[in-house]
Amino acid sequence: MADRRLQVFHAVAKQLSFTKAAEVLFMTQPAVTFQIKQLEEHFNTRLFDRGHGRISLTPAGEMVLEYADRILNLSSELEVRLAEMTHQIGGPLLVGASTTIAEFLLPRVLGEFKLKYPGVQPRLVVGNSETIEIRVAEHTLDIGLIESPSHLPNLQCEVCCDDELHVVCSPRSPLAKFAEVAPAQLLDQPYVSREPGSGTRDFSDDYLRQNAIQPDSLHAVMELGSPEAVKGVVEAGIGFAIVSEATVSKERQLGTLVSLPLKPRLIRTLTMVFPKEKFRSRLVNAFVEFAMESLRHPPGS
Repeated sequence: MADRRLQVFHAVAKQLSFTKAAEVLFMTQPAVTFQIKQLEEHFNTRLFDRGHGRISLTPAGEMVLEYADRILNLSSELEVRLAEMTHQIGGPLLVGASTTIAEFLLPRVLGEFKLKYPGVQPRLVVGNSETIEIRVAEHTLDIGLIESPSHLPNLQCEVCCDDELHVVCSPRSPLAKFAEVAPAQLLDQPYVSREPGSGTRDFSDDYLRQNAIQPDSLHAVMELGSPEAVKGVVEAGIGFAIVSEATVSKERQLGTLVSLPLKPRLIRTLTMVFPKEKFRSRLVNAFVEFAMESLRHPPGS
């Protein structure tokens, strides 16, 4: 129900980028620019200052953003409340997840949720943990699942389940002969790392520091942006990696990777995040409850 121009303005103002706003809205950049131009003509004032390849909000833009937050939240709540008068759970569900969760844990959960509630239209957005929590805070996602607790003050966090991280290596690696690995044993081995902003990377780095190993002292040979890419490089014998145990079950069975627990064990909690102040629909509440139960008690557990 909300004015489309206001929705586009809100995305540009939050992203401070026409390009990023277009990606979030699944629009072309010229279409985004056109909507902003129309809104500026409607108010007869500039809403953004443009220069040197960057944009910023004008004082008028700051005021419009304040009202846009309130208007869009109320519009969303109105639509949800009216839909819920039919006592049916349905409609779009915008879920964001970090790459590990999105690739290895969430597809089953979303599939089973869709079977239970056929009227739901899930859309999954994948990014690293930092990207997902930012988008939830900006209200462009209903809910996010990330690999580390959020530090953003306007997000509420709920722990989903535990996830153990292992050292993985090729069967030809010198590490493969061990039953478990202490952090100090990793110092002389080539290391394949996740990218900055990855929840797995942040959690592994914190663990190493707690065990008197500075992450920079590892012999990092490569940084990669997805678990699948990391596994492929490790299988080739380039080095070891630290990944979620859940991501390598198939490779362990095939014998292409060896998975070794760390000593002391490296166990993290996976977290759901959603805006503190935003109205939560029956659909979002139903998904939170369903996903919590499904992730904590997976089939065969």
